[in-house]
Amino acid sequence: MTTESVTTKAGSTIRVAPGVLAGIGAFAAVGVYVLVSSVGLGLWTSLGPGAGMFPFAMGTLLVAMSAVWLLQELRRPSARGAGVDKEVVISVVTSLVILAAVMDLLGFQLSMFAFLLYHLKIRGRRTWVPSLIIALAGSVGAFYAFNYGLNVALPVSAFTPLNLIGL
Repeated sequence: MTTESVTTKAGSTIRVAPGVLAGIGAFAAVGVYVLVSSVGLGLWTSLGPGAGMFPFAMGTLLVAMSAVWLLQELRRPSARGAGVDKEVVISVVTSLVILAAVMDLLGFQLSMFAFLLYHLKIRGRRTWVPSLIIALAGSVGAFYAFNYGLNVALPVSAFTPLNLIGL
């Protein structure tokens, strides 16, 4: 005669990798921080959406996506990967540091274009046409969308010749 419950199934313990849980927690914490910070900027003004509306929406989306990710991991934990490719991590971090360093000097459009083209063409080994289209849309398109659509000023080049042609 057994003393265990008949509803307990052996091997039904859910094991989510600690690194995955840390990632979910980090994304959720950033989302909550953005949510709380955006309220202080003002969500709505008499003219329409305030400065905090976009960060509030992004914070809400980040928290919601973290919850969805947690639910997915609880239902079906992701398989363990082969490990981290250190070359990819180093190249991404280095390119982000370079992007941040040259953004005020070259402006958003040129620095983001070079950043995207490097990752698409060289790191991702994409063909030229899609790489150029995505890099242009991500740099010039994003610049005009933020500057003229959302009235958020992105940095322009500190060099006068580049600044004169709108870069």
